[in-house]
Amino acid sequence: MKLKVGQKAPEIILPDQNGNMHKLSDYKGKWVLAYFYPKDDTPGCTAEACSLRDNLPHFQNSKAVILGISVDSVKSHKKFAEKYQLHFTLLADETKKTVEDYGVWQEKSMYGKKYMGTVRTSFLINPEGVIAKVYEKVKPEVHAQEVLKDLAAV
Repeated sequence: MKLKVGQKAPEIILPDQNGNMHKLSDYKGKWVLAYFYPKDDTPGCTAEACSLRDNLPHFQNSKAVILGISVDSVKSHKKFAEKYQLHFTLLADETKKTVEDYGVWQEKSMYGKKYMGTVRTSFLINPEGVIAKVYEKVKPEVHAQEVLKDLAAV
């Protein structure tokens, strides 16, 4: 299932890097960047997370919340967040329900080998819980600036 702009964002109910539960509906009234990434502490995912970290004050000024989501464990997220001083929420989707709800758990290919994994995709969700923008084929190093530009236009 491919989610589109204008659709209600599927509910997210997941634990963060500290084991605290978060629901997307708890953020009603705020902009939410739900960014899905393949794996903690890998080069592209680290570049993306650090770029978002470095731009966090700009997101906060835009009244936007960042939710990083991968299928890694709570323990893995905690280690990743501490190593890179990530002061935003990382959600652990170990059951893969959320990545499937958002359509980002897909067949991938590396060195000719096919496997299932998270395709780097982000969703900008408006204060009413509706998808305002879908970012596919995200470029980790410039993604934060791209999202901030879109937030500035609303």
